[in-house]
Amino acid sequence: MSDAEIVEGVVEEALPNTLFRVKLGSGDVVLAYLAGKMRLHRIKVLVGDRVQLHIDPYGGRARIVRRS
Repeated sequence: MSDAEIVEGVVEEALPNTLFRVKLGSGDVVLAYLAGKMRLHRIKVLVGDRVQLHIDPYGGRARIVRRS
């Protein structure tokens, strides 16, 4: 997991099934889902929250790993 790129972004839209549209600092918009530990500890993510993401190196979705 250490080879995953970590970036920050802002949640723009909350979608069903804990999916989120997140705008990155570079201006790109990615589809992201909650990491397992965030689900386990029931950490809420709302529109406007700043989050840290692990970007999939193959161009898929991103995983939200921290809310700040």
